[in-house]
Amino acid sequence: MARPRQRNIVERLADVGEEAIQRIGNAPGADRVLGALGSLRDRVDDLNKRVRGLESLEKRLNSLERRVDRLEGKRKDTTRKTTTGAKRTTTSRKRTS
Repeated sequence: MARPRQRNIVERLADVGEEAIQRIGNAPGADRVLGALGSLRDRVDDLNKRVRGLESLEKRLNSLERRVDRLEGKRKDTTRKTTTGAKRTTTSRKRTS
């Protein structure tokens, strides 16, 4: 006997849900709301695709930044030696003048 009651409750809930959906569909302005929801879904899908693309770009950017850091690290050592020497000579000239 428990099963017929469960079926009745489930059937009642299903009927009420169907009626609610029909009422919403027949309400004034419902087509606008449903159109906006459909548009929102499309926008979210597009945004999701773009975010996936950004993740791959971030990975590429990180690898490029590491490469640049390695290259600049070598350059900074050589440029520091050159610029420090040049600064010392110009400062010593200014002091003697």
